Amino acid sequence: MVGSLIRALRRREQPIVLAIAGAAIVVLAILPIALVLVGVDLGGLSALASVRTWTLLGRTLAIALAVVLVTLAIGVPLGVLLGRTDVPLRRVLWLVHAFPMFLPPFLPALGWFHLFGSQGLIGSSGTAGVLFGDLGFVLVLGVTFAPIVTSLTALGVMGVDASLEESARIVARPWRVSSRILVPAAAPAVALSAIVVFALALSEIGVAMFLRVDLYSAAVFARLGGVDFAPGEALALALPLVPITLALLAAERRFAARRSFAVLGLRAARDPLPLRRWRVPATLACVAATVISIAPLVALAVRYGGAPGVAEWASDAPWNGLLASAVAATIITMLGLIIGHASARRLPGATLLDSACMLAFVMPAAILGVGVMKLWNSPDTQLVYGTLAIVVIGFVARYVVVGVRVVACAVAQSSVHLEEAAAASGARFGRRLVRIVLPVHARGIAFAWLLALVFCLRDIETVILFYPPGSEPLTVRIFTLEANGPPAVVAGLCLVHVAITAAMITLGALVVRRRR
Repeated sequence: MVGSLIRALRRREQPIVLAIAGAAIVVLAILPIALVLVGVDLGGLSALASVRTWTLLGRTLAIALAVVLVTLAIGVPLGVLLGRTDVPLRRVLWLVHAFPMFLPPFLPALGWFHLFGSQGLIGSSGTAGVLFGDLGFVLVLGVTFAPIVTSLTALGVMGVDASLEESARIVARPWRVSSRILVPAAAPAVALSAIVVFALALSEIGVAMFLRVDLYSAAVFARLGGVDFAPGEALALALPLVPITLALLAAERRFAARRSFAVLGLRAARDPLPLRRWRVPATLACVAATVISIAPLVALAVRYGGAPGVAEWASDAPWNGLLASAVAATIITMLGLIIGHASARRLPGATLLDSACMLAFVMPAAILGVGVMKLWNSPDTQLVYGTLAIVVIGFVARYVVVGVRVVACAVAQSSVHLEEAAAASGARFGRRLVRIVLPVHARGIAFAWLLALVFCLRDIETVILFYPPGSEPLTVRIFTLEANGPPAVVAGLCLVHVAITAAMITLGALVVRRRR
């Protein structure tokens, strides 16, 4: 009887493994959100009766939408130019332009302050007035998040079926090919980028508080860790964000989701679109966009000026952030391998798990952070809540969708016949996963780990709510020192974070390139 049970379990190995991964997603990401929704007390609901609350929410949504429009205006044309035209050095320009999207938005905001603040390198009271306001917030986040749209658009147009493009190039000029073939074909990737940018802008806390912009996310945070501490009101204020998040999830399922898998795979190399007389203006536009992207980092370097004491102020914060991010990225990749593979192969339950992962990502960070606190902050779980393990849990809960989607995109581009042949030969799921899926998709899986790592490294809005005292990541250390720390030292800490991120991306790129 035991033998027959073991054989039955082996036949159901893949559904069982997928169920275990799904249970992990429920515990890490869905249960904390559910605890927030059921834990609202009636006394806190009075915060929703204020007109100011709904006015602030509407204003925040309008600002987030403005950020999306700015990123689309910058990123879609750049994505087409850098992805499919003959702009010189387009790969280098793309890499430099994209780098700031791997940094916490708070760091570029500091750089823009050192450029355009009243005491900035080229600043004045007029530029400072623009920077510290709604327009400054929209422009800072728009420039910082534009590389997300650029990169996804570029990957989308690079994945368009070559036959469609070649047929259009016979009868139409490059502009019409781009506007009538490439961009519409890459629309799912563009839609996904817009949803990601909107979710990030809606959750942004660091830039809003630094630029003194009154936003809904900052109001929720102020009632959790600020002078207006009122956790009951914070939970109540989080409720209107839930239907917004569900609407984002529905839009993602409708306009992106599985359709983005097909357009994000790189097809066979083909000749770039010739710009001819428009090549010089297009190149200048790409160079200008690249310079604007890295200008705040240059300002931070100038402000730092070699000031001493950065290592002492940093203490263990860089190591804390790197260790927690590396462990979280590993867990994310493992879960992403299982769920992403199942999603690409359209297995039962995979779509639901993919949606759950996306829900945790687009959910405002304040809701997820409060849920993590409610779930793990108890005497029985202090071994977790009082250590870096809680930071790892927060990272995995929010960014597991990164691993799922990257692995799904990689697996969706390959044929299922190798796996079917191995299954027909008697290989169980675990053996197929290790001997076929992992080697064939090693580059995509390595890229999933790298992307998850940098997303965790750049996080501040999630982890700032529950980081263990004395073990804060570098992003939190920079945020807490900004108001009272020496400006040159704060700029130096920002450069340390930039250097760590650049080193991880370079190392990951070298590893991925060796797997080509």
